[in-house]
Amino acid sequence: MDHKLTIKEKIGYGMGDAAANLVWRGALAYLAVFYTDTFGITAAAAAMLFLVVRLSDGVSDIIMGMIADRTQTKMGKFRPWILGSTPFLGLFMILCFTTPELSYSGKLVYAYLTYIGLTLAYTVNNVPYSALMGVMTTDDRERTSLSGFRFAGAFLGGLVVMGCLPMLVDWLGKGNDATGYQYTMWLFAALLVALMCITVFTTKERVTIQKSSQRSRTLSSELSDLAKQLPLILIPLSAITAFFYFRDILTGVIFIAVMVFTSIAIKQLTRRPESMNTRSQQDIIDLLSNKPWLILLGMGFLTMMFNGIKYGVIAYYFKYYMGNELLTGYFFIALLVVSIFGALATAKLSSIMGRKKLFIVALLASSLLTCGIYFVPQGDVIGIFILGCSAEFFAAILPTLFFSMLGDSADYSEYKTGRRATGLVYSAGSFVQKTGGGFAGALVLLVLGSYGYNGLDVNTINQSLPGMKSLMSWIPALFGFAGAALICLYPLNDEKQREVTKALLTRRSEQPPITA
Repeated sequence: MDHKLTIKEKIGYGMGDAAANLVWRGALAYLAVFYTDTFGITAAAAAMLFLVVRLSDGVSDIIMGMIADRTQTKMGKFRPWILGSTPFLGLFMILCFTTPELSYSGKLVYAYLTYIGLTLAYTVNNVPYSALMGVMTTDDRERTSLSGFRFAGAFLGGLVVMGCLPMLVDWLGKGNDATGYQYTMWLFAALLVALMCITVFTTKERVTIQKSSQRSRTLSSELSDLAKQLPLILIPLSAITAFFYFRDILTGVIFIAVMVFTSIAIKQLTRRPESMNTRSQQDIIDLLSNKPWLILLGMGFLTMMFNGIKYGVIAYYFKYYMGNELLTGYFFIALLVVSIFGALATAKLSSIMGRKKLFIVALLASSLLTCGIYFVPQGDVIGIFILGCSAEFFAAILPTLFFSMLGDSADYSEYKTGRRATGLVYSAGSFVQKTGGGFAGALVLLVLGSYGYNGLDVNTINQSLPGMKSLMSWIPALFGFAGAALICLYPLNDEKQREVTKALLTRRSEQPPITA
């Protein structure tokens, strides 16, 4: 029987993403400009930092998903990890926005260590948090509603950090941005801990499945098996990262060759008899054979590039192109207020249009409106706010649909194979979004760097303005149009998903359950 969630539980779950977005949107919107304009490292060095750290995220996200799937406690699989990781997430949030008195090389080392620490803490916290949605209810419509509350919370957290951060830095720093950033992060870290505790103690894990027939092995042996499969992830990601950063013939040829060999290796892996595979190997094979999940993986990357590029350039755009840095906070406030309404409207709109069609419409509408920003005259604040907020309403629908549909892909895998790896499904989805965010931040810095931008040299500002204008408009829109084309291939419509849900409920009622 489908479980209907209470408003209290939905709000409680949403508070977790409000907390997470104090970190996520703070890093997405302000960490690049903090590194270049306050911390004091170059745009190229910051771009490489984002790329390298996001590459390491690929390993940690997938490992965390497997660990969470194998966790068994009285609190469930996922909530203990959320609770235990929260203090570390708050700590590294503070450390990332701290400016120590170090040499340039020392600052680079410090930036790498603290940013890696932040992303690892975020992984241990957010992968279980995302997967929690998949085990709170079996009803796909309830998951869409829950996802709406999640992203309303996310945008509320973003509203706090992105809208208030510039003003708090100015007020608490009293002219010293380095001090202002650090004190502001202390406030946000305290709020983060409180909100995460609300999530842990107001939610419950309910979805159960039959016990796997595969032989049981220790976690260490499973992780050892996973390590043997990691080259399938790390080598392609390294090739993509190298080509993205250097953009030359050599890295392009290497990238093509790696993709071809990886495709061959994956085909051979998926053709092996199941009896030859361990659980971790079979989990990965199930993912690679799951067409809805593969398409959603691409969608997660493209939509994160679309949103991430815009959010990454806003601080630069208003500080230099519009000539009023304080407008950054007001613009973020306007965007995030609109985003809350977009997220909450998703369940109703999807019930009318269907989720796949709504995904296409939202991507096209938001991309077209974003393109329009290119034609707004410099200094036209009203025009920027109108187009930006209109585009953001539709953009807010994208992550709401994405995470609810990830739950559908976990259902689809269980429907086809009899196995369910909720944590792994969501960890890979979380990873590709973070990878998209890392690549988006790096692309912003690479484009600005190509125009000669140096945050500590005012003489480089004017020549960088065309890059800021493009990054605010047509460059992110290209990724939105690509996403609209890709989602057309998604095989699960709402009618098919209801068929899958009904079959799974019947199957689970006939089998002795364990926690999913």
